[in-house]
Amino acid sequence: MLLSWQDEVIWDYLEQYPGKTNRANLLQPRPLPDYFVCHMKKLYTANHLLEAHIVRDLLENAYIPTRLFNEYAQGGTGEIPFTHTYPEVWVVRDLDFERGRKIIAAYEQAPQVTDTVSCPQCGEENPGNFQLCWQCGGGLEVIKEKS
Repeated sequence: MLLSWQDEVIWDYLEQYPGKTNRANLLQPRPLPDYFVCHMKKLYTANHLLEAHIVRDLLENAYIPTRLFNEYAQGGTGEIPFTHTYPEVWVVRDLDFERGRKIIAAYEQAPQVTDTVSCPQCGEENPGNFQLCWQCGGGLEVIKEKS
């Protein structure tokens, strides 16, 4: 059985009290360790929904659980201030906040690819970061190695 991270934290917490894990003792209040308490923090405010989903996917691929807020708020622009309609990416766990900031900093500092590559088979121009031609499906890696 695959456990979620919440289940793992709960089991780690219960292992601190060996022999006291029957149902009655589990219901007794105990102080929770700091890593068990989760406070969400706003990590990123995107300009548009596409950018918010890109950032969220980057964080989710790094095993950082996130929530996306104001996903559908852009329809309310004009009725509410436009700054309140920007999509926001929030981190679920405090422990992931700094690691998430580093991932977002790397994303923001990544250079924008603007070069183009011509396909040797059909002559169509493709963005420089493509591996296959979008029109004929031919490989573009050979061209990049020669350049």
